Amino acid sequence: MRFCFFIAILFCCSLFSQKNVEFGTLSYSEKNFEIFEKDTAAAAVYLFEKGNNYFEVRNNFIYLITEYHAKIKILKKEGFEQANINIPFYHNEDRTEKVQHVKAITHNINSRTYVRADDIYNTDLNESWSQVAFTFPSVQIGSVLEYSYEVQSPFHFNLSGWEFQADIPKVYTEYNAKIPGNWSYNRLLIGEIPLNVNEASLKKDCFYIAGYGIADCEILKYVMKDVPAFDKTENFMLSRRNYNSKLEFELSEYHSFKGFTKKFTKSWNDVDKEFKTDRDLGRQLKKRNFLENNVPEDLLNSGNAISRAKAIYAFVKDHFTWNEKYGVWKNNRVKKAFEEKKGSVAEINMALINLLNSSNLKAEMMLLATRQRGLPKKAHPVMTDFDYVVAKLDIDGQSYLLDASDKEMPFGMLPFRCLNYYGRVMDFDNQSYWFDIAPEGKNDKQIRAEFELDVQNHIARGRFNLISMGYEAVSERNKVNSKSEEEYLEDFEKGIDSDFYITSYEVDKERSTEKMLVQKFEFEIENIFQNQTIYLNPNIVKFFGKNPFLASSRSYPIDFGYKRSYTLNLSFKIPEGYDVKSLPKERILALPGKDAVLRFKCVKVGEHSITVFFDLQLNGSHFKSGSYQAIKEIFQQAVDAQTKSYIVLERI
Repeated sequence: MRFCFFIAILFCCSLFSQKNVEFGTLSYSEKNFEIFEKDTAAAAVYLFEKGNNYFEVRNNFIYLITEYHAKIKILKKEGFEQANINIPFYHNEDRTEKVQHVKAITHNINSRTYVRADDIYNTDLNESWSQVAFTFPSVQIGSVLEYSYEVQSPFHFNLSGWEFQADIPKVYTEYNAKIPGNWSYNRLLIGEIPLNVNEASLKKDCFYIAGYGIADCEILKYVMKDVPAFDKTENFMLSRRNYNSKLEFELSEYHSFKGFTKKFTKSWNDVDKEFKTDRDLGRQLKKRNFLENNVPEDLLNSGNAISRAKAIYAFVKDHFTWNEKYGVWKNNRVKKAFEEKKGSVAEINMALINLLNSSNLKAEMMLLATRQRGLPKKAHPVMTDFDYVVAKLDIDGQSYLLDASDKEMPFGMLPFRCLNYYGRVMDFDNQSYWFDIAPEGKNDKQIRAEFELDVQNHIARGRFNLISMGYEAVSERNKVNSKSEEEYLEDFEKGIDSDFYITSYEVDKERSTEKMLVQKFEFEIENIFQNQTIYLNPNIVKFFGKNPFLASSRSYPIDFGYKRSYTLNLSFKIPEGYDVKSLPKERILALPGKDAVLRFKCVKVGEHSITVFFDLQLNGSHFKSGSYQAIKEIFQQAVDAQTKSYIVLERI
């Protein structure tokens, strides 16, 4: 379970020294706080946030208690959304957490408005989660929104830690825990922001159950100050779970006063044994007889290994329709999905694995986490980290990762959502192991163009081929297939200058393959003649209309998913009676090691021709946060080269 525990303290050192902040009172500094100097654009800020976790016996039962107290300052109108508070709580068929002692006040300059009990309500989210929700009243710029609550949980695994970072900045955030020795937790600090306070101590005889025993406690205190907001709008990032500064706990062992120990953290050997006979996983990989009797006779036997694998992959893609469900664990039924021709990712790909193995090929199930899920932990199995199943196929020493749920995905490529570094291959005959997800092959977009300038009719006419390869081909083909040709071309023209018109279009089916799409265009450009001068932007199709990197800084890596390149080669003849007045400046930039390289050049060739070359090579797919400014500058230069580069020809 995840809680956002918030406390507030201001810049004043005197506030930092206070052990307790009384609910309902504001300091002079809190009342007069007007701007967060380290992020002047912030619309709201946590002034103070504090959470406490401890175990306590209530009514003869041991509960995990969470106390939470926060103060949020509204600095701009855009911060009003912080007035909506949702407190999630977990439940199952037998027990439930309780959110209680909820208090909330809107502090304004001359008034305080309490949230009434009648305005605090429960809503169900799904079969396992509900939430307590309320909205602060009378919110205005300058308001301080203060609230506190307690969660009483019978689920001891729900010591879920602390979110130090949120969508708005935090001046001061503190987390405390008192953990009896009966419970052992794995813990992990995620993110690049350092702790200002990191304290751990032992308190003797702090936890007592009459008639059973006494235990010592570990006392923890963690503090961060001036925590920046997490910018979730930035492009090219994996799940924020990988980078958002937080402390996570996972229950490892429970030691009873009666003398027994229960382990919750398992080894991969334990997991392998369980999964091999699991009804939703291992047993679903034993449906070969049913599938063999319900596929074409020659599908499993004709051709060599790679041709059989491709034929089976194509058959499964064509047979099934994905029901848009991910997941690994819940009610996978391969036989039923095959009969209904519809299933989850896991069901479709387990059917694929069954058929590949029926064809005397070596295929195994691979568990992975999608990009939005976060990276699986490698130190020990955390099965909730995984939300996706694909097939790993080995032929003649070559490994292929396959996902038959996406009808547009070529053999040997995974959907972009799966490009998340590594997965766990469940080899039930030997032992499971980690396997890297490393997209190979070219992922390029190339434009090869030429045109003529019709001086008499004041127009440019030309043609270009748009060649997309690898993941760029998959992306472009999805655009083509998701709409009519007319709609596709209308959208294509919208991304180009308003005076650009497509006059002819076709897909070159002879040159196009599963991993390459070749499109042929003819076009006209108007309004490039002004009196005796021609003004022409040679980047007829722009790869980038704007820079995808806008933040002034970035504290987490850039992840493109795969290496890629964008190239334009263009040539045209200078019309008779004209000569070059000016050409765009040359641009060459590169990162150390040439992991990213930009080249743009426009030159006059001989007396009558001009050639234009644009090339952006991203030779790495992952860049650390320290490279952010350099990557941002390369993309800005690429955008400027495409949008601000004009060739000027003048009549002579």
